[in-house]
Amino acid sequence: MTIREQLELWEKEYLSPHAALSMYSEGREREEEQCDIRPVFQRDRDRILHSKSFRRLKDKTQVFLTPEGDHYRTRLTHTLEVSQNARTIAKALRMNEDLVEAIALGHDLGHTPFGHAGERALNAVCPYGFEHNVQSVRTVEKLEKNGQGLNLTKEVRDGILNHQTASMPHTLEGKIVRLSDKIAYIHHDMDDAIRGGILTEADVPAEIGDVIGYTTGERLDHFIHDIVTTSFGTGDIRMSEQVGDAMSKLRRFMFERVYQNPEAKSEESKAEKLIETLYHHYLGHIDELPKDLLHMMEKGEPRERIVCDYISAMTDRFAISIYEELYIPKSWHG
Repeated sequence: MTIREQLELWEKEYLSPHAALSMYSEGREREEEQCDIRPVFQRDRDRILHSKSFRRLKDKTQVFLTPEGDHYRTRLTHTLEVSQNARTIAKALRMNEDLVEAIALGHDLGHTPFGHAGERALNAVCPYGFEHNVQSVRTVEKLEKNGQGLNLTKEVRDGILNHQTASMPHTLEGKIVRLSDKIAYIHHDMDDAIRGGILTEADVPAEIGDVIGYTTGERLDHFIHDIVTTSFGTGDIRMSEQVGDAMSKLRRFMFERVYQNPEAKSEESKAEKLIETLYHHYLGHIDELPKDLLHMMEKGEPRERIVCDYISAMTDRFAISIYEELYIPKSWHG
């Protein structure tokens, strides 16, 4: 018996009856030989971690564009915080921690430079629209490894696709990541807003603070404990009604005070214009795209989608450097 088979049996004996077991995975789009050490979801986690799109997250905006300071979150640190929250919940509920981690690490791989400003810009100019969760799946299915994709399991791809509020994953592990994503961004975006002087802890309304706490640490702890205690043994992943209501109010508060704050978002219109300009440039100069993307276009992919693939994969820094190279006279460069 291989180590992988022993681990699969351990999952079957130890994990919750509601957990997704590696041995019962619905599999990959392309069949391949099993690893003798790692179950399928652990293998998926490793593939995502070693991918180029994962490494690029370190230089992609989370909320604050070009913040002054080393401690503001990036898309990579957001991803790691989502993963940690999700793993804590999964371990407490005896769910499949490998599956949770794979979904969490992959959920934002398709995100644009400049955060949601970049996403809005591509969605506005591309006739096919643009959603980062759909692009994340496209990244792991078609764009990684020079067009070969990572050939991940169906459960991981489902969790990545359905991590947003408007949709629901088919596994409980995917539901854990979906909630963990919201917990993470509310927690760390408020922490960054306090760091940036946009908010103070005292600004949190009493109707929220009295339920889930008055510090970022208290709120994070409360959210995770509430999910674990409310979900335990139920065959579902959810918050209590009281805490879920407080979270919704906190989210609305964050939109009013941070996500739509002119001070926090003063540079976003510039970022959107930059992305829009690059889109139109490459649409008219398609031959400047990498060969693997051109090859995909030759096989029938629309050029507008291919241009979105290229731009959405850029880091903030690379997008700015390309824009400068194309449109700023060299004598003006700082």
